[in-house]
Amino acid sequence: MLKPQVDEDGAPFWEYAAQGELRIQGCAGPGCGALRFPPRPCCPHCQSFDSEWRRMSGRGRIWSYVLPHPPLLPAYAEQAPYNAVVVELADAPHIRLVGNVVAAPDARLDSVDPARLRIGAAVRVAFTELPDGTTVPRWLLERA
Repeated sequence: MLKPQVDEDGAPFWEYAAQGELRIQGCAGPGCGALRFPPRPCCPHCQSFDSEWRRMSGRGRIWSYVLPHPPLLPAYAEQAPYNAVVVELADAPHIRLVGNVVAAPDARLDSVDPARLRIGAAVRVAFTELPDGTTVPRWLLERA
């Protein structure tokens, strides 16, 4: 698997993920409070540099998805066909995260039959640690 590239602004996202928490950066500027993803140093709404990381419920809906076709990156080719989803968070519908729907947190990327995926399907976050030690969020369908 490929390791996410972690920068200074996004490091807290990955630190919280390693603790099993889904947190999103929010503005801590006076009277703003806007959530933002991807993380960045300045609020695009009020231009404040003050921020905090707010815990999310971990629930969402599939906003979009694809089933990648060859040619695939070598690290992923053996798990095809797999899904790549965009999840809209229930707590913040304008925040969307990319990931995979899997049958269990540590399941292979091809563990969910693509026929089970639907736009609008309810999902909840689950975390798995990759072989390199990075913990990533993945998604589980709410209904089996």
